Amino acid sequence: MAKATKKEKPKKHGKVRVKKDDTVYVLAGKDRGATGKVLSVDPTSRRATVEGINMVKRHRKESEGGGGGITEMPAPIDVSNLVVVCPHCGSHMRPTKKTIDKDKEGRLKHYHVRQCRKCGEQLDQV
Repeated sequence: MAKATKKEKPKKHGKVRVKKDDTVYVLAGKDRGATGKVLSVDPTSRRATVEGINMVKRHRKESEGGGGGITEMPAPIDVSNLVVVCPHCGSHMRPTKKTIDKDKEGRLKHYHVRQCRKCGEQLDQV
């Protein structure tokens, strides 16, 4: 008699503090202490690709369109190893959330923006 299997639930993505085009500081790993710009973020796997961080070599076969060879490209790194660098004060920190009420087309809209813990400046534009 076969066992009934459970249906797999879709993965929920966790909260990710970093966004595309942020400057981040690496806390752990082979590139510890380095800073770079975030190229892409995958919230389901909680990984981010950062420019110049976690570089790996890929061996490409030559094709009709372009030449082959060994190319270096950034590999994704776990988000827990990254913290955001404030563009205003230059310190690295975990940003806080702030709610801004703004009047738009006669209605009051609520916006959630990230804010620097040290200088209090907004990291996101509304």
